[in-house]
Amino acid sequence: MKKSLVLAMAMALGVTASAYAANPFSDVPAGHWAYDSINKLAAAGVIEGYGDSTFGGDKLMTRYEMAQIVAKAMAKGANVDKLAAEFADELDNLGVRVANLEKKADNVKVTGEMRYLYEDYKGEGNSFDHNLRSRIWVNGQVNDDWSYTGMLQNTQDLKDNAGNETTKFQRAYVEGKLGGLNVTAGRYNAFFANGNVYDTRADGVEVSYGSKIQLKGFAGKATDAGDDSDVSYGNYAGAELTGDFNKLGLTAGYVNFKDMGATTEKPETNRDNAIWYVGGSYDFDGNVAVSGMYLKGDMSLNDEDEKGIGSDGWTAGLTYKGAEASEAGSWGLFANYYDQGGMTYVAHTTDAETFAYDGFKGWGVGTNYTFAKNIVGTVAYYDTENKVKEDKKSHIVWADLTFTF
Repeated sequence: MKKSLVLAMAMALGVTASAYAANPFSDVPAGHWAYDSINKLAAAGVIEGYGDSTFGGDKLMTRYEMAQIVAKAMAKGANVDKLAAEFADELDNLGVRVANLEKKADNVKVTGEMRYLYEDYKGEGNSFDHNLRSRIWVNGQVNDDWSYTGMLQNTQDLKDNAGNETTKFQRAYVEGKLGGLNVTAGRYNAFFANGNVYDTRADGVEVSYGSKIQLKGFAGKATDAGDDSDVSYGNYAGAELTGDFNKLGLTAGYVNFKDMGATTEKPETNRDNAIWYVGGSYDFDGNVAVSGMYLKGDMSLNDEDEKGIGSDGWTAGLTYKGAEASEAGSWGLFANYYDQGGMTYVAHTTDAETFAYDGFKGWGVGTNYTFAKNIVGTVAYYDTENKVKEDKKSHIVWADLTFTF
């Protein structure tokens, strides 16, 4: 970092001196804009220069040099909580103790998201939907190894405007380390087979080991099929192995769902479904990427094998660049093709119509664009059909605008 920037931060420390040294540095003339501030900090013993009567104001500074300034300011009684937290590791290495209060600066963070959605559906009937979804995220650091995340969600249906929207606590989970294991537990977003099997909230636990090559195990209770539905996606357990080999990514996994489809009125209506999957992706140049996946399911209804709904499937995807919320003007394109039997998915990540247990095939294309920092728009079109009842087709236009803060 530039010393001129560090000087501005040091001035904010509130350090004062009763007497100024007379021109302590030969390369800081009396007419320089920072002369008085440098004299004050030098007289207080916060800065010393390089020992050859020079300050070196145009030189780059290391984090350790900045940590030394913070340590000296702390010794003078200056209030530097945020700087002490930022340079805690360097101060520890320098033998300077940082109080727990200082390390907890900005311990709890609140972020949010507001999304306006317009969806036009043409299928068995024509309809449209537009709503406003708000989410508030709270993240708190429990200690150096564990954190907590919670999320409140409210969705306003702008089509009927009946004022019957609800606010729900949709996420509440902890993340941390146990030995060499990474652990997530609570109500979080479960994501299996890149979303081709499941992509929604669940109450469960996930344990993983490794980085470039990662083995993950998971188990829990899946969410209900909809906000106003008591149809359950059941309980699940499984494992996934992923490999990150620079441009090439590989995935293989297995997940078993039990007691799916049971309702309060019909608790005996249970489906079990075991799904295997294997897939890969390749990033050509940081802009263009392709992906594909094969899936195989084995479903039973009340202990009898399901027939006629398709037990295997595959997907393919192509992306070009992609909108980054932090970078105004960034944009991207995406295209996907799906051909999945009814046994190969539970809560699919796509915004297309998936026709429940009948299976679906079709395609989707879309684009996204960052209009300004943290304001991203998406427009997509999906064309899918029911694999069992081929006369049932769906055409969806999806458009949303998302603000994050």
